[in-house]
Parts: sequence; C-alpha cells; structure tokens
Amino acid sequence: MAWIVLVVSGVLEAVWATALGRSDGLSRVVPTCVFVAGLTLSMSGLAYALRTVPVGTGYAVWVGIGAVLTASYAMVFEGESAGPLKVLLLLGIIGCVAGLKLTH
Repeated sequence: MAWIVLVVSGVLEAVWATALGRSDGLSRVVPTCVFVAGLTLSMSGLAYALRTVPVGTGYAVWVGIGAVLTASYAMVFEGESAGPLKVLLLLGIIGCVAGLKLTH
C-alpha cells in the first residue's frame, strides 16, 4: 500500500509543480488553490509512505516521478523543447525509479 501511495504522491507532485508555474507568483486564485491542495496531498502521501519505505528510496522515487511527469507535461502541452537527448534522460529517470523499487 505504501508504494501505491508513494506513486500517487509523485503524480501529485507534478500537479502542484505545474500549478505553481501557472499561478503567476501565487497571484492567480485557481492555480494557487490547486498548488496548495496538490502540495498538501502530495506531502501527506509522502509522509505516509515513508513510514514503511526507506527515506532515501522513497524521496528519490517521489522526486523522480514528479520530475518526469512535470517535464513531460511541459513538453506535450506547454511547448517546452523535447529533443531526443532530453527524452532519453527522462527515460533514464524512469528506469532508475523502477530499479529502486526492484531493490527494495
């Protein structure tokens, strides 16, 4: 169960990071509310997961999921460049996250 919560929390990290970018310095109400809710749920889930998953592994998985999803969203929907090297490096992060799960 902790690993499922950890993955969902990583997805929510991408939600709050994207909302923060859209909040215009926390001056836009809806993105700011999404940021606060996403951050609260993401951190709460991370805290829950870290009761079972080792902190180093859990944090690396959480950050990795959030980073890959945030970057992928920006490339697909916000016009951020998506060169082959960037995509390859993001795939490397996914591989490392999967590897951390396999070693736990």
